[in-house]
Amino acid sequence: MSIWLTAIILGIVEGLTEFLPVSSTGHLILATELLGYDAAKWAVFNIAIQPGAILAIVVLYWRTFRDIFTGLLRRDPVAFAFVRNLLLAFIPAVVLGLAFGDYIEALLENAVVVAWALIIGGVGILIVERFAKPKESGGVAALSTRQSIIVGLVQCIAMIPGVSRSGATIMGAMALGIDRKTAAEFSFFLALPTLTGATVLQLAKHHDAITKNDIGLIALGAFVSFVVAWAVIKAFLAVVTRYGFAPFAWYRIIVGVAALVWLAAR
Repeated sequence: MSIWLTAIILGIVEGLTEFLPVSSTGHLILATELLGYDAAKWAVFNIAIQPGAILAIVVLYWRTFRDIFTGLLRRDPVAFAFVRNLLLAFIPAVVLGLAFGDYIEALLENAVVVAWALIIGGVGILIVERFAKPKESGGVAALSTRQSIIVGLVQCIAMIPGVSRSGATIMGAMALGIDRKTAAEFSFFLALPTLTGATVLQLAKHHDAITKNDIGLIALGAFVSFVVAWAVIKAFLAVVTRYGFAPFAWYRIIVGVAALVWLAAR
């Protein structure tokens, strides 16, 4: 298979799954296994194309970021609360990511871990959907410091590939009584510092693995992931508002079981 087609496929997978509660990292790992790619060879590529998906959030919510920026200049309490909550939720990922980075990186090549994480995470989503009592929260800026810190701690579970960063943060928020829309948007906004930090850290660590010939492939993959993520995010809130997160939970369970069967049989 052409490496350019490979870049497009992985860009589509990244864009489709980065902001859905199904684990983009897990799907990228399974894609490399299913299609016979060299997982180690494409691991850095998978990280390098994440800025494309991140940019989709910036483009879709540019008015929100503009208002926050101008609000900070005006010393608006709402803008400061918004930034405070993101920072409080981001800090646990920084601490644990730096402390356990090598161990986490070793898990990135384990497709069995991904499959089990998909199944367990799917069951977890069904439990939260069944028992959580979310109510209107008033947006990200209205969340308490306690809620923000707990969501940040829950996000760290997603360092296990297959768990899903967005799934962990959204379900963690809903378990605290935060409504679906605010939980999803908090997950989107939290993705900016979290994914940017992880991408910069990993690219700095593995910069020797990227050659001039890879730049075009990375640009293509990032562009594809941006376009796909932009479309997915627009549809995501409408879907969860109407149907909740159960469809994603069942999808995770089916994919996880299928992956375990395939991995055992090959």
